[in-house]
Amino acid sequence: MISLRETLTFDQAKMVVESKDEKSGKSLYMKGICIQGGVKNANQRVYPVSEIQRAVSTLNDQIEGGYSVLGEVDHPEGLTINLDRVSHMLSSMWMDGPNGYGKLKVLPTPMGKLVETMLNSGVKLGVSSRGSGNVQEDGMGPYGSGEVKDFEIITVDIVAQPSAPGAYPTPIYEHLLNSKGGYKALNLARDNEAQNYLKDNLINIINKLQ
Repeated sequence: MISLRETLTFDQAKMVVESKDEKSGKSLYMKGICIQGGVKNANQRVYPVSEIQRAVSTLNDQIEGGYSVLGEVDHPEGLTINLDRVSHMLSSMWMDGPNGYGKLKVLPTPMGKLVETMLNSGVKLGVSSRGSGNVQEDGMGPYGSGEVKDFEIITVDIVAQPSAPGAYPTPIYEHLLNSKGGYKALNLARDNEAQNYLKDNLINIINKLQ
């Protein structure tokens, strides 16, 4: 199983922003497509409709059972929810045609207030499903290579609108994170001492080649 992220822009998700008066005050919601089924997406993956139906049903069972499905702002690393970055919660998910739709309730957290301010200012925010599954690479399935199996939705995150197609993290970055020791490699790459060590050794190698 690898972690999977699929991003949709505000327009691709057919997102609707609505405000509702509730007992606790006025609440802000985002509603739209969270995961597309039966088509090859920008990451060259295809989610069969049956996989999405099962994943949506499982997540809804969790919500109806009282489980709080929290989401974050931007593209968090891994599948763990970081409470300091929570901006919303999923209040429901459902199928409409081949796609999985969701309703996100913006929470009064620091990140939620940020989302609320941007939405009220007219900023178009997209969504990114976060889950896990297996990706078929042999091309033997009905959709060929890239078909996703054993899909599970962990949550749906809110992300910034890209400036151009392909502006989101690429499958190469995703492959690094999903490889064995990928997160350790990523953290090591961010470490200044490790960077200096690698730089010094690369310089030594280059000098020896001259």
